[in-house]
Amino acid sequence: MNIFSNLLSQATQPTPAKKQRRGIEIKSPREIEIMRKSSAIVATVLKEISELVKPGMTTADLDAHAEKRIREMGATPSFKGYHGFPGSICSSINNEAVHGIPSPKKVIRVGDVLKVDTGAYYQGFHGDSCISIAVGEVTEEAAKLIRVAEEALFKGIEQVKAGVYLLDLAGAIEDHVKANGFSIVEEFTGHGVGRNLHEEPSVFNYRTREMPNVKLRAGMTLAIEPILNAGSRHTRTLSDRWTAVTVDNSLSAQFEHTVLVTDTGYEILTDRSKV
Repeated sequence: MNIFSNLLSQATQPTPAKKQRRGIEIKSPREIEIMRKSSAIVATVLKEISELVKPGMTTADLDAHAEKRIREMGATPSFKGYHGFPGSICSSINNEAVHGIPSPKKVIRVGDVLKVDTGAYYQGFHGDSCISIAVGEVTEEAAKLIRVAEEALFKGIEQVKAGVYLLDLAGAIEDHVKANGFSIVEEFTGHGVGRNLHEEPSVFNYRTREMPNVKLRAGMTLAIEPILNAGSRHTRTLSDRWTAVTVDNSLSAQFEHTVLVTDTGYEILTDRSKV
């Protein structure tokens, strides 16, 4: 299961890409270097969007900027055309948890919690990351939700090291979220990333026996991405067959990084502070 998993059976177009590979891939030093570049492109675009966004813009404006910049840097948008998705970013506002479709009709307003998720495909490898943005002055609840979502991501990342198990990450994320009174969306998870946008293993944000508890190895590349709701953890998918919203109309926030597992810890490949 991954961030797009519950939508794939509904997709109207086939995957536009290469044959999916099976199993967990360990990247070579050459492949990791390419992923550093694809991930840096993603980090650059998200940093630019975080500085660019303002009330009155539309999510289509942000999508156009992301596609233009990704292509200018020699990559292609990972999301555009993926199982029929029409945008280069997922742009989800307030109660939209994930997979919001960019639209010229979706105007960004003061007080919004805006999630922007994007990916770049460069020389055969993807980078993938998401940020949540407080648009202008937001409520105390919204500010706390955004803060805790980012903290939860780093609680998970801090566990990453060869020999550690995936559920150690999941437990660290879950404990922090619950301690702050929020819920974790369980319908969507993180995932491996590399030659394919979504690879094994699934990276859960809560303790579960649903999947094998994978031991991390140096060279794995993971997209870790907790999604938090202020109310119920449950979501439903709208008639566009992509946008997932909270069932109780509560706010949702998400952060994501592409992370390399090393022998001694981790490297955040989509680190925006380095671009």
